[in-house]
Amino acid sequence: MEQAMHPATEGANPNTQHIDQLDTRAMLALMNQEDAKVAAAVERALPQIAAAVDAITAAIENGGRLFYVGAGTSGRLGVLDAVECLPTFSTPPQLVQGIIAGGSAALTRAVEGAEDSPEQGRQDLMNRQLRRPDVVCGIAASGSTPYVIGALEYARSLAAQTIAIACSQPAPILDIAAVAIALDVGPEIIAGSSRLKAGSAQKMTLNMLSTATMIKLGKVYGNLMVDVKVSNRKLAKRAERLVMQLTALDAAAARQLLTRADSHVKTAVVMHHRQVDRPTAQRLLAEAGGRLSRLIDAQH
Repeated sequence: MEQAMHPATEGANPNTQHIDQLDTRAMLALMNQEDAKVAAAVERALPQIAAAVDAITAAIENGGRLFYVGAGTSGRLGVLDAVECLPTFSTPPQLVQGIIAGGSAALTRAVEGAEDSPEQGRQDLMNRQLRRPDVVCGIAASGSTPYVIGALEYARSLAAQTIAIACSQPAPILDIAAVAIALDVGPEIIAGSSRLKAGSAQKMTLNMLSTATMIKLGKVYGNLMVDVKVSNRKLAKRAERLVMQLTALDAAAARQLLTRADSHVKTAVVMHHRQVDRPTAQRLLAEAGGRLSRLIDAQH
């Protein structure tokens, strides 16, 4: 209990106690040495991260959604990961959602006291109509943010799947969640500044959760982003390159094929390899669970 009241992220780091007296180069070298500990902390948590990925994948396959819930830096990182799923994997906006204490205003400025209300954490999930098939991933560097605790307790009351990510152990949110991910990065370079090592560890972990889930859902072929949502010129060029790579067509032919496929890479590739029209390609993809490998690799 004492550790939970005084989380590791709030402790003073003995390795950086004289950082204010160093020259710029030495200061940055010390920061870099501390940052090198982040990947090792994430590696130690890989079994729990894997369990979380499997839980999220199963939930989405059964019609559930993923909610990231956090405050401050943790909340912003959750929103960032959720937002990036749409252009990267063409997920519908409601599939992966980030909820931050204080609402959208808290993305660009601190909203004082927002993280201190467990009731608001519960209410914000109620406003999103949380259901039993959904997953709630609570993120808190200290592991004791009341807003996140309230959200996780509400999710558990509905028998929804729960995941917690904390950078201190023991921590209340780790005790609440079915899957507890403890990222032991140690005290921060600047005491209490959890946007540093804790933030980096959380970002790496969220990258793993969303990316590995989307791979398991068939939104990646090999290591190619075949479910990219073409929403700007850069992504249109990326889609064109993907179609060229997967069909051996030249650029002009790939563009024409993408136009007929409504700018959807996987549909275009199936149309080419199976010599079918767009509706047929879409049907085949649906029957294959969106997994391109089941339609292309089977031909070779």
